[in-house]
Amino acid sequence: MAGVSRCMKYSMFIFNFFFWVCGCIILGVSIWIRTNKNAQEVSVFSLTRPINMFAGVDLLIAVGSIIMVLGFLGCCGAIKESRCMLLLFFIGLLLILILQVTAGVLGAVYRSQIETAFNSTLSDTIKTLQSSTEESKMFQEKFQKYERKNRCCGLQNGPEDWGKNFNVSPTKYKICECALENQSTDLCTYVQGRYIYKTPCGELIIKYLKDHMVILMGIAFGLAVIEILGLGFSMSLYCQIQRK
Repeated sequence: MAGVSRCMKYSMFIFNFFFWVCGCIILGVSIWIRTNKNAQEVSVFSLTRPINMFAGVDLLIAVGSIIMVLGFLGCCGAIKESRCMLLLFFIGLLLILILQVTAGVLGAVYRSQIETAFNSTLSDTIKTLQSSTEESKMFQEKFQKYERKNRCCGLQNGPEDWGKNFNVSPTKYKICECALENQSTDLCTYVQGRYIYKTPCGELIIKYLKDHMVILMGIAFGLAVIEILGLGFSMSLYCQIQRK
């Protein structure tokens, strides 16, 4: 009976070690995208009818976790020449490949719909900016911090989105006002007696979401090639062990 190729066996082990590392990277990057401060701000300002733009990211968090387990399983299966472990690895990897491609497709679909979906939520958000209720003022203060940090004004139409509140700031800072060092740059424009940032924050939020969907698609489709190789390795080794 034919023996198990040592080259195939150790190639499978090395592949699965790097596969495990890839799982760690996917998990880390996905959690970073989902939980970093900018993502939380974007989710707040998507507002009253939240858009689930992070569905693909959530799916990749699950994929990354499972890949780490599968990488370990594949390493053990290769070294111990365990058909059971290799078969479980093959089935698990196939399911992960399907989930990962689904995440990539979700990213591609959401990326093309981000602007339309985000703009559909703006009417209620703009009303909140123009409101004078105590609950609205809490949101307005948070949004002003976002404006100052990202050097933008309003969501869609700049100062018009604030309505009468444009000259009645709930904080000590004037709404949309440019920092002194930026007043002579292209970031600012002169409106109603003061310099304000001229880029609507909605444009920055949309750009942020689109950029991170590209990262999501790159991870999903890039690793699909590696996973197909893993399927081939595991099945070849499984067949060799079966013939042993």
